[in-house]
Amino acid sequence: MLFNIRQETLPREELEALQLRRLRDVCNRAYANVPFYRAAFDEIGLTPADIRSLDDVRHLPFTEKQDLRDHYPYGLFAVPRENIVRLHASSGTTGKAVVSGYTARDLDIWAELAARSLSAAGVTRSDVVHVAYGYGLFTGGLGAHGGAERVGATVVPASGGATRRQAQLMRDFGATVLCCTPSFALHLWEAGQETGVDFRDLPLRIGVFGAEPWSEAMRRDMEQKMGITACNIYGLSEVMGPGVAMECAEARQGLHIWEDHFLPEIIDPVSGERLPAGETGELVLTTLTKEGVPLIRYRTRDLTSLDFTPCACGRTHARIARLAGRSDDMLIIRGVNVFPQQIETLVLESGGLSHNYQIVVDREGTLDTLEVHVEVDEANFADEIRKLQSLERSLAKNIKEYLGVTARVRLMEPHSIERSEGKAKRIVDRRKER
Repeated sequence: MLFNIRQETLPREELEALQLRRLRDVCNRAYANVPFYRAAFDEIGLTPADIRSLDDVRHLPFTEKQDLRDHYPYGLFAVPRENIVRLHASSGTTGKAVVSGYTARDLDIWAELAARSLSAAGVTRSDVVHVAYGYGLFTGGLGAHGGAERVGATVVPASGGATRRQAQLMRDFGATVLCCTPSFALHLWEAGQETGVDFRDLPLRIGVFGAEPWSEAMRRDMEQKMGITACNIYGLSEVMGPGVAMECAEARQGLHIWEDHFLPEIIDPVSGERLPAGETGELVLTTLTKEGVPLIRYRTRDLTSLDFTPCACGRTHARIARLAGRSDDMLIIRGVNVFPQQIETLVLESGGLSHNYQIVVDREGTLDTLEVHVEVDEANFADEIRKLQSLERSLAKNIKEYLGVTARVRLMEPHSIERSEGKAKRIVDRRKER
């Protein structure tokens, strides 16, 4: 379902002409108002007037997350602080928080793009949207909330936590749409099982899940358990929040990135060179309309590819593939590159195992070790020891065969791995403690 038919179906020629006008505008604004960008442009001998085509974006400097941290809190703002009507920020657990400021126009555009995204999943004004993303400084809750209100739906601002009560509220309020992280959605489903709320008996029909990478295997698992259509939403706090890109329910063959507001590129994460459409690399985004904190060639660290071929839904905006992971989440184990989603897929395809797992990386002497802790499914926990040992051996064998790395598998009791009220903590890297 299209929310803004005109903008979502712009012919490619018109879309690119709009992008170029907005690219030149954002370069002018950043150069004039943000000392960081003025210095970065001057260092390479470039001025905004040198941007004459979309391809010229390749000559512009990159922006890194560390740049936002180095200029904490307001150093990259392009408007006076008095023009900022809302602040969001990352948790800052690995350094200074990354702060993003929004003007009133920024919030209006965000609500529009979040509404486009929810509509692409099939959300209408008749729906009851249960928002279980965290509210507060995290962009997830308020981002999804604003989009649902713009669509005209009824919004339940549940936020995170209180899973048993949330499951009951979903039943009592007749939730038809659930917005949260995929791991928290399964946590809610577990809480429902414990309190007699079967999600398949609810009017729930759509799940809009994001804020953490998840696999196709997890999608199938959630759809089977909850009786829903699960759609993937993408966003990041530095750029806007949820609604930068969205899967359409009609095709579910990648996420439409709203190119009238974001200019996407794919680069080699090591060399920084642009890659052609279809090749997997790091997603780089330039915000074309953001007033508060415009970002030029922001390195997201998310690994994906771009697809410009026409989509069955009628939208003309390019699609990014389901994220292969983050370049900074990739584990290198004895020279082998491993992403958590690869292990997640093998866990969920094993049968008899839960969706709750954790990857523990350690070092013995000079060699890295990999352990996969995964809970046994409730229905299989009472199986005799030899059956459980067979499950361990089978998963370890599959990891070795498909990923080329040796892993020790430890089966855990149900509910023994700590649950998260937001993004799941999938990796424990003990090498950093040594």
